[in-house]
Amino acid sequence: MKRLRIGSRGSALAVWQANFVAERLREAAGVECEIVRIRTSGDHLQTASVTKPLPEYSAGNVAKGIFIKELEDALLAGSIDLAVHSMKDVPTETPSGLAFPAITQREDPRDCLISRGGRTMKTLPYGARVGTSSLRRQAQLRHRRPDLEIADLRGNVDTRIKKLESGDFDAIVLAMAGVNRLGLEGKITQVLDEEVMLPAVGQGALGIETRVNDAETERVAATLDHAETRACISAERAVLRKLQGGCQIPLGALAHVRGETLHLEAAVFSPRGSAHVQSSDEGPVTEAAAVGERLGASLIEAGADDILRMAGRSIGQGS
Repeated sequence: MKRLRIGSRGSALAVWQANFVAERLREAAGVECEIVRIRTSGDHLQTASVTKPLPEYSAGNVAKGIFIKELEDALLAGSIDLAVHSMKDVPTETPSGLAFPAITQREDPRDCLISRGGRTMKTLPYGARVGTSSLRRQAQLRHRRPDLEIADLRGNVDTRIKKLESGDFDAIVLAMAGVNRLGLEGKITQVLDEEVMLPAVGQGALGIETRVNDAETERVAATLDHAETRACISAERAVLRKLQGGCQIPLGALAHVRGETLHLEAAVFSPRGSAHVQSSDEGPVTEAAAVGERLGASLIEAGADDILRMAGRSIGQGS
């Protein structure tokens, strides 16, 4: 087979993820790969000298794909053969002509706290300054600790940790998957279990995107698909779709598979964390998307739309 060109964002974490997939493809199918670095709109915003926060849109529809659009454009143009994405950056709608033949086995999906002085969520001092650009994390932090000062924090993982260590923040919240993948797990102060903070839809999972008319690449990529992870991500993304994920929704969701049963927990928070609705559902792994859609409907019935209206948005508006 030809040498495959893997499109990747240029951050250290994105390149690690692309190399991880390249190595797995060599092991599974004997295919050689090269990494093509592509700068995305989201990368520009991460480093731009502007004061407007970079929010996490719907835990999955990040500004309708600002972290992946240029990669998908390159894929459709044929300048790369496949793209590797963090699934939490992937909108719920895939462009015509593209598909995800593989979602790799999930890393730890939880968030983590990294603080100065070894502080935990409980022991952070009153009014401590905590950095995160994610609306989902901001809302859940405010729900747990309304006294905290939540401040916008951008940049790659290394940049965020340096800002903490330079004294800009008392603590920061990051995805454990990225911290682990970069070998920085020794800096973690506290793992934030789902009872404390529900993660973003798709967090910790990598998706491999290909062109639907490139059957050979699609077949090779599919060798890395992990069925259990795909079921979990399918359920979580179904919740997001039901809640019309184009809106700015502080949504957390996490699915687990136990035997033949998929268990799903999800919650929608108001941006200030003062109001939230949370629910769970379960069903056969083979009906993962249906479980997610049903849970999304339950959240709406429990008042998720009221919370979104309080935030100036309503289900069905999109953005």
